[in-house]
Amino acid sequence: MVQKTGLSRRREAGFLISRIHRLSQIIIKAMMKKRALEITPAQARIMYPLWRRESIPIGELGAITSLKKSTMTSMLDRLEKAGFLTRTDSKEDRRKILIQRTEKDRSWEKEYAHISGEMERVVFKGFSEKERDQLEAYLRRILENLVAFEKIAGPDARK
Repeated sequence: MVQKTGLSRRREAGFLISRIHRLSQIIIKAMMKKRALEITPAQARIMYPLWRRESIPIGELGAITSLKKSTMTSMLDRLEKAGFLTRTDSKEDRRKILIQRTEKDRSWEKEYAHISGEMERVVFKGFSEKERDQLEAYLRRILENLVAFEKIAGPDARK
């Protein structure tokens, strides 16, 4: 007979999200390698907001990606050195640094779009448009809850 613990009665959303993240990273890494992309899935996390916009302030990029400043800085350094982005001073606000796409990054755009579409087909197989919309709305709410908690918990929440 299997002994039930207090954890056996809990919901498993967090566990499922963790497994989905891990498996999706493995799959997308294989897709990127197959298409000989020069960036990693971790670097794509920084590039994704840029693929939706040509330029983004570094502070906003940090907030969107939820990366620690030191982690983001080192990743930006590598991406800049590889020619995928540039850092420029904002013309509107000299205190801001803008992260911008380069021609090299734009030249890979069809490859990024292909991988993104392929990943969407894998992830959302059997989902209707309405179900996809609902899932994304729920995920946004979860993210909002976590961001709000992180703000309350302060810097210790990331340690």
